[in-house]
Amino acid sequence: MNPAFSVVFLTTLSGAAQGLLIALVGVESAAQLGLIASPGAAFYVIGAGVSVALGGLGLIASFFHLGHPERAWRAIAMWRTSWLSRECLCLPAFLACVFFYGVAHWLGSPWSLALGWLGVLASAALFVCTAMIYACLRFLQEWATPLTLVNFALLGCASGFTLATALSAWFVPAPTSGLALCACGLTLAGCASRSASLVRNARLRPKSTVQSATGIHNPKLVQVSRGFTAGAFNLREFFHGKSAGTLRGIKWGFLATAFVAPVVLIVLGASLRSIDGSLGLLAAACLVQYAGLVAERWFFFAEAKHPQNLYYARVG
Repeated sequence: MNPAFSVVFLTTLSGAAQGLLIALVGVESAAQLGLIASPGAAFYVIGAGVSVALGGLGLIASFFHLGHPERAWRAIAMWRTSWLSRECLCLPAFLACVFFYGVAHWLGSPWSLALGWLGVLASAALFVCTAMIYACLRFLQEWATPLTLVNFALLGCASGFTLATALSAWFVPAPTSGLALCACGLTLAGCASRSASLVRNARLRPKSTVQSATGIHNPKLVQVSRGFTAGAFNLREFFHGKSAGTLRGIKWGFLATAFVAPVVLIVLGASLRSIDGSLGLLAAACLVQYAGLVAERWFFFAEAKHPQNLYYARVG
């Protein structure tokens, strides 16, 4: 497939927003149970503001891959059968929950935790809807696996908890160690699940062949021409045009920047007693990890082999 960067930014930005809210609600729940000292309201208000900003940027990015953005409201019409329509409903609902969660902390409302858990439920529903847009496509074998949902959820939570760790180091150091431990655990779990999907996809064999695509069942059939010389919609939309070497480089690059480097930076940042040094390393972990997740999401779309490419994108 040919990845659209608007979708790449939508899924990575909204995933980080969802993970950040889950981290904030986790900290508040731990504080309510007396497990940690209660952070000030500013931590939650700023955290909710960052989550809304990230989710809003993702929502804006989603408009750039629409042929007719003015008709975007029609996307919710098929919510009974379409995961895309359900995502279009869940994302604004999630943003509304996060907004009111931040307002509740700003006003000192006792309902803040209830609103936070409502946002967590909306976040979980959004993870499911977003991932199922791709996992339900059985003809794309690389996506049609439960690992798609697991990866979307783990990678979103990992980036959100990394961001929450940096915010904690800035506002209130008390929960920083716990958040750092969760961020590292989620990042390593995401690395394991994403590696599992890479191994699985490398072993896949196409169910269709050039023979079945053309209807010519000669075993010695070799394609030497696509039948046209100019560009075509099929080539632009369903084939990325990158070499195997480029794909390998991107794969190893995102494994290093989305998983290995952030864990190292988080461990170093959380172990420092200097606030400036700790904040600098944790902020670097957020930026490096997000860059790696952008590459990972691009690769997720690019590695999917659309069956039509057997005819349009392959030349013997």
